[in-house]
Order: sequence, then C-alpha cells, then structure tokens
Amino acid sequence: MNEYERQHRIAESTKKMYPPGTRIELISMEDPYAPVPAGTRGTVKFVDSMGTIFPEWDNGRTLGIVPGEDSFRKLTQEELEEEKLSESVEEESTEEFIMKM
Repeated sequence: MNEYERQHRIAESTKKMYPPGTRIELISMEDPYAPVPAGTRGTVKFVDSMGTIFPEWDNGRTLGIVPGEDSFRKLTQEELEEEKLSESVEEESTEEFIMKM
C-alpha cells in the first residue's frame, strides 16, 4: 500500500468515527500561534480528505484538529444529556426573563 492509499484509509476511518454532528472536547492543541483553549467543546462539521477534523467550536472558532497531533475526545452519552438539560434550563430562564419585561 502506498502513502496515498494509507492516508485515504485513515481519513475514511476518521470520517466514520467522527461524522458531522459529533460532539467533542479539546484536551490540547499543538498550534503554536492561536490554539483553541483546552476544554473547549465543539460540533464536528466535516472531516477533510487528509483526516483533519473541522468542528465548529462553542467559542466560535473553526480551527481544525489533527488526530495524532492534537488531543481530543468524544463526549459521552451522559455528557450529551447534561448539555441538553442545561440548554433547556437556559431557554426556560430566557423565556421567563422576556415574560417579566
């Protein structure tokens, strides 16, 4: 197998592991100029042909992460449920605030 085929297989595997919509959390990033802060969560938008994962970070950044260089993890089902619960509580609080105005 040549290098192109190897890289293609890695990219396809990464696409299957991190489909669009997957929630992730950054552990560390090797970007020396403007890394995304550790602990930032985001939603995978796509994986390119080189296997770079491009999330939309919750802080608005869009910098891609490189598996093997940057450290990150998928959120657990429990964490996803906590996020959903937190979002619904925030929405209710916002609605109550608007009604009081």
